[in-house]
Amino acid sequence: TWHLKKIPQIVRERTFSLDSPKFEAKTNLELNGVCGIECQRKLPVPSLSDLKSLLSYETVFENGTRTLTEVSVLGAVPGPAANTTTRGPARRKRQIYGTDSRFSIYDKRFMTNFPFNTAVKISTGCSGILVSPRHVLTAAHCLHNGKDYVKGSKRLRVGLMKTKSRGNGRKRKGTSDGMPSFQWTRVKSTHIPKGWFKGVSGDIALDYDYAVLELKRPHKRKYMELGISPTIKMMPGSMIHFSGFDNDRSGQLVYRFCSISDESNDLFYQYCDAEPGSTGSGIYLRLKEPNKKKWKRKIIAVYSGHQWVDINGEQQDYNVAVRITPLKYAQICFWIHGNDENCTQG
Repeated sequence: TWHLKKIPQIVRERTFSLDSPKFEAKTNLELNGVCGIECQRKLPVPSLSDLKSLLSYETVFENGTRTLTEVSVLGAVPGPAANTTTRGPARRKRQIYGTDSRFSIYDKRFMTNFPFNTAVKISTGCSGILVSPRHVLTAAHCLHNGKDYVKGSKRLRVGLMKTKSRGNGRKRKGTSDGMPSFQWTRVKSTHIPKGWFKGVSGDIALDYDYAVLELKRPHKRKYMELGISPTIKMMPGSMIHFSGFDNDRSGQLVYRFCSISDESNDLFYQYCDAEPGSTGSGIYLRLKEPNKKKWKRKIIAVYSGHQWVDINGEQQDYNVAVRITPLKYAQICFWIHGNDENCTQG
C-alpha cells in the first residue's frame, strides 16, 4: 500500500543572477569514481544547514541566463544513519547481466497509452518521464557534468512519442509500422539541485542526480505522479519497473522490471538490464491506494545509469537509481507547482 507521509517544506529565500554557463561539457552517460554504496554508508548524515545548501538550486532558461535560488527547509528531520541491508552476491558484468530481460514495446496501443506514454526522450541522449502537463523528471548528469552544462543542453528539447502512420491509415515510405517517432518540444527552463554540483563528500553526489525540465508548451497526455520511495521490504517482490530509449535499440521504447539488490538512504542498487540512453528514466511501482481497492503507479526513483564504484579498493559495477525521499519529493513538487501548498502530503 502507498503510505501517506508528511512532507518537509522547501521555502524560497532569495534568487541571484549568475553568469551564463559555457555549455562546453561533454555528455557522459557512464559515471566513474563516484561514491558507491560502501562509501555512502560512511557519509555523515547532512545537517539542516547542509540540506539548505544541497537543496538550493540552479535554474537555466532557454535564453542562456542562469539563477541560483537559496531555500530554507522546514520540518525536515535529519535521517538515521544509512541503511544496512543484505547484499546479494557481487556481480562483475556490465550493463546487461546474464540473459537480456528487456522488452521492446512495438504495439501502438501500449506505446501510446499509460504508463508507457509517460516515457520521453531528451535531446542530450537520455530518457525522462512526464510528471505534470509541463514538467519532465530526468537525471542531472544528462544536462550537467558537475562542473558545467553539457553542450546539447543549450537548446534542450524533449521528444514525446507518437506513432508514425498518418491519418489516412497508409504508411509513409520508409517507416516501419509502429516504430515511434518523436514530437519535439523546446524546454523553457531547467532546475538542478546544488547538491549535484558538490555533494557532501566534495565530489558529484549521485544522491542529487535528478533534474526537472519545464516545457515551453503543455502536452495533453496522461503523466505519472510522484511517490515517496518505500524501503525494499515494503515493495511487492522488491520489484521495480521502468521504460526508456536504450541506445542499442534505436527508435524503440524498451521496458524492463527487476528486483533491487541493495539500498542506502538515497540510492537503490540493482541489476536491471539497461544500456546508456535509458539514463533519466522514471522508476515506478504499482501499489494499492490507502483505503481503496484501486492500484496506482507512482514514480519512486530516477534511473541514474550504470556506475563503476570503488568497493574496498576494487572496481565494482552496479546500476543505480536515486530514490525519491520526502525531501526530494518536496523539492520536485515545489519546482512543478511553484509553491509548497500542493506538496504537504506524499
